[in-house]
Amino acid sequence: MRHAEVRYAERDGDYLAFTVFGEGPTDLAIPQSRFPIDLIWEWPHLATFMEALGRLARVITWDVRGFGASDEYLDSTASNTEVFADDMRAVLRAADSERASLFEMGSGGASCPSYAATYPERVQSLILVHVRRSYPELSGLSALQRKRFAMRLRSPERLRFENPRAAHDPVVQRWWGHATRLAHSPDQMARHIAGATTGREMGSVLPALRTPTLVLHRRENRVWDVETSRAAAGLIPNARFVELPGAENDIFLGDTAPVLAEVERFLAEPGPGVGLEHDRVLSTVLFTDMVASTEQLAARGDDAWRRILDDHDETMSRVVADYRGRVVKQLGDGILATFDGPARAVRCGAALLEAAHAQGITLRAGLHTGEIELRASDVAGIAVHIASRIAALAD
Repeated sequence: MRHAEVRYAERDGDYLAFTVFGEGPTDLAIPQSRFPIDLIWEWPHLATFMEALGRLARVITWDVRGFGASDEYLDSTASNTEVFADDMRAVLRAADSERASLFEMGSGGASCPSYAATYPERVQSLILVHVRRSYPELSGLSALQRKRFAMRLRSPERLRFENPRAAHDPVVQRWWGHATRLAHSPDQMARHIAGATTGREMGSVLPALRTPTLVLHRRENRVWDVETSRAAAGLIPNARFVELPGAENDIFLGDTAPVLAEVERFLAEPGPGVGLEHDRVLSTVLFTDMVASTEQLAARGDDAWRRILDDHDETMSRVVADYRGRVVKQLGDGILATFDGPARAVRCGAALLEAAHAQGITLRAGLHTGEIELRASDVAGIAVHIASRIAALAD
């Protein structure tokens, strides 16, 4: 299995490079944001690790946006987690995978947890490495600081810091430099850091996970603190935290036997069935409310006001659908809607206010992202109440 065909999945005219290998009984999806998939089989350490995973599962791995052979995403209005979710669906569809386990091999990634919390019916299980709840050190960096940080990430000193016991190997040194240069330019990496800053606060994501989760952490890791990782794992229902020997930040380096043993045991465990109802998901809730609706009713009369409300409801439903949201219910002089991503919901809220203004209506809106409970024709939970209260605070 020392080579695998690289194919492309298309989404909205953009292309994502992916490859599929292995013959295990379950699908294992692995986003690559550190090293291009074209170079997997050129480094014995990584190739051996991926071959071992291929004996446990059918592995689907791809270069995420801005890395390796995949296209960039230049829409600055979209959030990283939303782009990632749309891309993952496109890749899994191209790979004929309806449901997969997710393996976030890159330390501390937020994308897979967000996907699993938002679409639990599509995820069998979740494997995370060196997880954290937040990344304050990435916040507040200027463009120049981000670019300098991106350069440090590809330096030999960084290799020695992250993987101290493997860094002395000349093969590792040559491959590391080659792979990091081909993965992305310093400017691409700086933009990725900027985007990741807004998507890596996982305080609302981790408690919303209902997917069986395995969290791995090497106890001597010098990049991520083990107690911070343990605390983050403690926020996840149904999570198992495993502390492993070793210091290597890259999970495929060092002694990988304990890693593979834990992954094999975890993948073999029965997960939630395909038909299981998932009644709790991570979602962004949007409330709107007309300002001074009672006064407007009194001024315009019942018949005129009813026509205004009908036109308004039709417009609101159309705008929400344009942003891939779902109107849960009409509230008389407002709506309750849900979205699978916060950036789309925020843009939709602004569009709703603008559309209402064109109808001569002043609208207020409030949003909140959190775990909600799905009911037959409604949604419930603390996230719904918070969104409603935020809407009430709007001007």
